[in-house]
Amino acid sequence: MSQSDATDAATGAAETRPSARPGAAEVAEARAEASFPGQQPSLDDAVEADQDRERGNDDGATSEPRGSLWRDRNFLTLWGGQTFSQFGAQITELAVPVLAVLLLNATEFEVGVLTAANVAAFLVVGLPAGAWIDRMRKRHVMIWADAVRAVALSAVPLLWLAGTLQIWHLIVVALVMGVATVFFDVSYQSIIPSLVRPRQIAEANGKLQATYEIANITGPGIGGWLIGAITAPFAIVATVFTYVASLVALIFTRDHEVRRAPEDHQPILTEIGEGLRWVFGNRYLKRIVATTGFANLFGTISMTLLPIYLLRVLELSPAEMGVIFSLGAVGGLVGAIVTPRIVKRIGEARTLPISVIGFCVAPLLLPVASLVPQIAFPFLVAQSFIMSFTVLLYNITQVTFRQRITPPRLLGRMNASIRFCVWGVMPIGALAAGALGTWIGVVPTLWIAAVLELFAGLFVIIGPFWAMRDLPDAPAELGVSESDAASPGTDTTTRT
Repeated sequence: MSQSDATDAATGAAETRPSARPGAAEVAEARAEASFPGQQPSLDDAVEADQDRERGNDDGATSEPRGSLWRDRNFLTLWGGQTFSQFGAQITELAVPVLAVLLLNATEFEVGVLTAANVAAFLVVGLPAGAWIDRMRKRHVMIWADAVRAVALSAVPLLWLAGTLQIWHLIVVALVMGVATVFFDVSYQSIIPSLVRPRQIAEANGKLQATYEIANITGPGIGGWLIGAITAPFAIVATVFTYVASLVALIFTRDHEVRRAPEDHQPILTEIGEGLRWVFGNRYLKRIVATTGFANLFGTISMTLLPIYLLRVLELSPAEMGVIFSLGAVGGLVGAIVTPRIVKRIGEARTLPISVIGFCVAPLLLPVASLVPQIAFPFLVAQSFIMSFTVLLYNITQVTFRQRITPPRLLGRMNASIRFCVWGVMPIGALAAGALGTWIGVVPTLWIAAVLELFAGLFVIIGPFWAMRDLPDAPAELGVSESDAASPGTDTTTRT
């Protein structure tokens, strides 16, 4: 939905290749080599031993390519659980706005507050969450986060049954789920290196992202059907069960993460600063974070008012709204599939500005649809397709880069720092959307957001990426020695 993981993916999330064809494996291995070889041999050896044992080959001999994850039962368990979770999340992303706009008759400002509540936690607790998560087992954090989300979300249908559901109830549920999602997403983006070998990171991210895009395609359609069949409050029950399925899968997933020694712990503010320095010390990532943050700020203005625009201004049905999201999400799936080929052809670095141009221009098509209401439906499908394709191309490339170059001990703080910057602006955008929508109307606000988003891409578009083919792999290329990058308490250069 956003460019973050649009961007966030990510959010809030992760990425390169959903299929196991030989060409994809070559690209994945070429782009996902470890930045710090030898830094954690025990972790890599443990992952490799588990994979060989699951294949039934203690000597490592197998007919399956060593770079493939298709026979890695441990990764497949995680992948299966996240598949359920992503499908459920897509249903709720449609059901909650429909519930607020059509059943609770929320105003533009109330919709803005609801959206802000959903992402406010990234601004409020995003940075300390990263420092705390780096002290904990990330899989355990994800289990507890899933439990909290399932319990909080189950309150909505119960309150509706009791006849007492109000918009402020949705806002409170959104706040609670937002906090849990911060901890889940930061851990989720940081756990992959402890589940797979370094050269498999890109492939793992690609499989997870492809599943997310498939959920984007089918989830809204299923959600629209469920809303029509059993109403929005009860469609949300399906998401509760998918969070429970994710929780169970995480319980049965093995990770090889080693908790940091207590003597490595420093005051929270010191650790937060270390994460920020790691992020903002990298000249490439500073530009990536700036573009992502501003794109999310202005994109959130558009996305906050999108349900009102579709359901009230264009007078589409919830089912039509779900179909637009589903068909548009095909672009994300295509993006996840072709990203390795695009990266191989034009290079990782040049992929970034090309994708940025796409997702900064696409928002202009949203308000244009109001000028041609007779063809608004196919017009909006095309807009959503372009947006999803380019956002996925961008996210897969930049998230794999930052996972590749960050030491394991800093992964949580790195991801939290980035999420703080690129998702922390989203509640500001949501509140601005509510205020502007009330003041000047929905369509004029969409025009303002679309024009401003054109400028968000300049940090990457006019950056050094055109002159390069590939982004750096090793700490030395980033101006940091391996010993400095790995040593606790060091002021390391950054990555965002």
